[in-house]
Amino acid sequence: MPKPPFASKPAGLAKLTVGNKTIDLPVARGTVGPDVVDVRKLYAEGNVFTYDPGFTATASCESAITYIDGDEGVLLYRGYPIDQLAEQSDFIECCYLLLHGELPSPDQLKTFRNQITRHTMVHEQLSQFFRGFRRDAHPMAVMCGVVGALSAFYHDSTDINDPVQRTIASHRMIAKLPTIAAMAYKYSVGQPFIYPRNELNYSENFLRMCFAVPAEDYKGNPILARALDRIFILHADHEQNASTSTVRLAGSSGANPFACIAAGIACLWGPAHGGANEAALKMLEEIGDVKRIPEYVKRAKDKNSGFRLMGFGHRVYKNYDPRAKVMQQTCHEVLDTLGIRNDPLLQVAMELERIALSDEYFIEKKLYPNIDFYSGITLKALGFPTSMFTVLFAVARTVGWIAQWGEMIEDPSQKIGRPRQLYVGAPQRDYVPLHKR
Repeated sequence: MPKPPFASKPAGLAKLTVGNKTIDLPVARGTVGPDVVDVRKLYAEGNVFTYDPGFTATASCESAITYIDGDEGVLLYRGYPIDQLAEQSDFIECCYLLLHGELPSPDQLKTFRNQITRHTMVHEQLSQFFRGFRRDAHPMAVMCGVVGALSAFYHDSTDINDPVQRTIASHRMIAKLPTIAAMAYKYSVGQPFIYPRNELNYSENFLRMCFAVPAEDYKGNPILARALDRIFILHADHEQNASTSTVRLAGSSGANPFACIAAGIACLWGPAHGGANEAALKMLEEIGDVKRIPEYVKRAKDKNSGFRLMGFGHRVYKNYDPRAKVMQQTCHEVLDTLGIRNDPLLQVAMELERIALSDEYFIEKKLYPNIDFYSGITLKALGFPTSMFTVLFAVARTVGWIAQWGEMIEDPSQKIGRPRQLYVGAPQRDYVPLHKR
């Protein structure tokens, strides 16, 4: 993992008065973005600490991987705009960029592709794990268990203090997550596992492992494979979100990398995080017919209804989600290629998109269609059930988790995560024996 090319710089002092005491707090400045008040000495010098539920105004680390400006609709991977990468790069090259900090040379990329390709198979004994799950188990439940079990099979890459082992573990997870995800899908539909093929690229391989059967091979379509590759690029990393913070927190304890990624998968499973595209598609299914859209739009505009349209707006982006622009184009390419624009669900989606981009209420509130809206439609068109949407998110995000985990391991200022709390429970009191209560 590379060391950050730029370090934070002093940007003055902030003065905080607590009671009769004034505390000087250093202000740090990053490459871009707002300045940060360093509060590490606040408790020692002022006997107080900050209160920030959700850590939405707190930087937990220094990072040189991803940058987001939600007001301007900007997402950068190592400084490169996400739309440029999605349109001109591919997922494996983006993996190299996130892990190493720079775009690879042709020879470096060839070597890296080969390293990932040679790790796509999983230990044969691992396939026995799937038999322990019920057939109707959610694929994310299977992913949590199987990825966590990788540390039981690959003992030669669990020493976090060995940079060679860290690299091997990183390559293994990027390579094996699609294989494990495809196995989870095949198990859920009662079909035999399909082994990876080394002559196929990352996305082609994944589609074949999901949709081929022994009786008939999968006929690949380059437009569909490219669409999936873009989905992987767009979801590869997204700064210090809930699952990434979970991976960093687990890693701060010294846990092995496979356990950390399994923790990230568990966090991603939450409907407020990785399940958003699944929720958006379920909303479209609930609407069901274009004729019912005005009813739902009216409910969305009524602040007392408690209803909101899933797949519109974003917690971070107050402007148009830069990933959604690419995903919108990709979505329409897939629908045109497959010729399924007459699907009632997709007609509902397209009409909702038209309204959101033209209705003054949505424009004023900046409730633009986000990446979850378009990715849900696209994944359904590709043939994936909604239960697999978050699994594909996990496949894509694995490289971001690994890059963040590796950066944390090599950060000399990193400590084991230990958030404080504002205690509002009972004060100290004496125990009362049972017979006196």
